[in-house]
Amino acid sequence: MLQSPLVVLSLVIATLYGALFHLWRGRTIQELLTYWGAAVLGFASGQLLASAFAWPDVMIGELHFVAASVASLLFMILARQLKS
Repeated sequence: MLQSPLVVLSLVIATLYGALFHLWRGRTIQELLTYWGAAVLGFASGQLLASAFAWPDVMIGELHFVAASVASLLFMILARQLKS
């Protein structure tokens, strides 16, 4: 289920999302780490949910790109809300 290229691609994309969210809303290094963690957890959760329910969305190989991206964004927004 989780092949190495899938994990690497997911980590790269989630890291990019976390960095972009931090550039948009973050201020400190601690927030960067928080957003990165939220992005990775959200991306993995979205991927696992989409795989489990076989959701038809945009896929890159085995990666459910849209579902994972949306979940990643939601986790980062939730992390920001919980921080406040």
